[in-house]
Amino acid sequence: MSFSELSEQEIVRRESLKEIIKLGINPYPADEFKINSNSKELNENYDAEKNNFQDVIIAGRIMGRRIMGKASFVELHDSKGKIQIYLNRDVLCPTEDKTLYNIVFKKYLDRGDIIGIRGETFITQMGEVSVRAKELTILSKSIKPLPVVKEKDGKIYDAFTNPDLRYRNRSMDLIVNSHVKEAFIKRTKLTNSMREFLNNKEYLEVETPVLQPLYGGAAARPFKTYHNTLDTTLYLRIANELYLKRLIVGGFDGVYEFAKDFRNEGMSRFHNPEFTQMELYVAYKDYNWMMNLVEEMVEKIALDIHGTTKLTVGENTIDFKRPWKRYTMFEAIEHYTGIDISEMNEDELRKTAKSLEIDIDESMGKGKLIDEIFGEQCEGKLIQPTFITDYPVEMSPLAKKHRSKEGLVERFEAVCNGKEICNAYSELNDPIDQRERFESQLVLAKRGDEEAMMLDEDFLQAIELGMPPTSGLGIGIDRLAMIMTNSNSIQDVLFFPQMRPEKKAIVDDESKYTELGIAKEWVPIIQKLGFTNIEELKQANPNKLHQEMCGMNKKHKLGLVNPKIEDVKTWLE
Repeated sequence: MSFSELSEQEIVRRESLKEIIKLGINPYPADEFKINSNSKELNENYDAEKNNFQDVIIAGRIMGRRIMGKASFVELHDSKGKIQIYLNRDVLCPTEDKTLYNIVFKKYLDRGDIIGIRGETFITQMGEVSVRAKELTILSKSIKPLPVVKEKDGKIYDAFTNPDLRYRNRSMDLIVNSHVKEAFIKRTKLTNSMREFLNNKEYLEVETPVLQPLYGGAAARPFKTYHNTLDTTLYLRIANELYLKRLIVGGFDGVYEFAKDFRNEGMSRFHNPEFTQMELYVAYKDYNWMMNLVEEMVEKIALDIHGTTKLTVGENTIDFKRPWKRYTMFEAIEHYTGIDISEMNEDELRKTAKSLEIDIDESMGKGKLIDEIFGEQCEGKLIQPTFITDYPVEMSPLAKKHRSKEGLVERFEAVCNGKEICNAYSELNDPIDQRERFESQLVLAKRGDEEAMMLDEDFLQAIELGMPPTSGLGIGIDRLAMIMTNSNSIQDVLFFPQMRPEKKAIVDDESKYTELGIAKEWVPIIQKLGFTNIEELKQANPNKLHQEMCGMNKKHKLGLVNPKIEDVKTWLE
């Protein structure tokens, strides 16, 4: 990395790194550092009367220092929390050589450095549990400064809160904003709770292909890739449904998978192109049974994470206690719009959508129109967990026809906090009906529907062998995690969400500067001062630029010949 690309603090830290190495200290040791305690254990279990924890070894990151002559305090953060470290020069350096304290600690260590401490636990006069350091080991020298977040009287100042910067720099976000870790810990508790629930029912966790020759199992646009050896196009899966149902055909009574799926669609605070869902298929069950399972499972998850079924999500209090409210799709639309669409044909639905000022296009068939009406008029109003049942057959090419309601299928979605969190069917196991549904999807594709499903002949041949009556479920882990952690955006529950490309600053070539008469050795200095292109340079104040250039030359001992103010003015003409 060139000088012009480094901040002043980064330059200083690199110089400190060199000095540490000159002292014969390895700032990145390979040896195992055997810790025997952590901040949480010490803060919760130290007892002054028992005088326990008198030989502790802990490690963490320096997040604050208070240096007071021959005594100092360090705020050390580890994975469990934070602990205060007390350093006394003569305790840390009992011999005549005080280099470790006077030079290494006071001059060359910085906020963000990772250190190991061996010492004894005590309580300060201010009543704070602390560790009196007897040994200090540098474990990793940080050469990039952290944002400085200040806290006073319980209030946070200068917080690292810019969402774009946080998501692009998740490591820094986790270091500086310790509360961020809690959301991801809760997410892991969520999946652990769900997995425990399913395993206790003796369902088998499986894995199915991510790269698929045909995409299916959902209405979505896929990502396409190419396999050189096979000379064939492959797709990143949009769902794993069709593979899991083949396992049901093969004789498993219950299978599930936590799957990474990919959909080449828009991005928003509710959508990421790569997302996680859990899909479950159980033989000899129907969608009514699956609704009961979902209620039971999500209620358990809430209790496991929070100890209660009532959660605060934004301005709402959501209660996951069973039973949840249930509407048919047509009932929900009539409830929120006052319009009964149950007997409408495609033309009538199109007119209704337009009357409700819903954006539609000519490629949309009957099912898509109903979906748009529900999405625009109903979904956002469903705050408490609610089952929406009995969808039109046109919307659900993989669901079984309703046993008593003509034109509908046995399908439900659970909606909570205004968004779908799961989707489930009584699965279609009639191979002839399934083939006809796939063929209907091909017609929609020809009309321009990019989300229409492909005809999967291998899957059809599998269910022609005979698939038992089955209920299937897909539950969005990211959406459910948003609710369980009271997060406003899906990016807050994904460690590394997909981001739009950063807009990079325009950096002109060295030759454009030298054409103005600027010596080439001064170009990186001028760029470091923020003038990365000639257009920006021409806007500079010549007197201020001259002062900054001379100041940079002196401060960093660059040994360059300072330009004359007249020369600077000439560059900027």
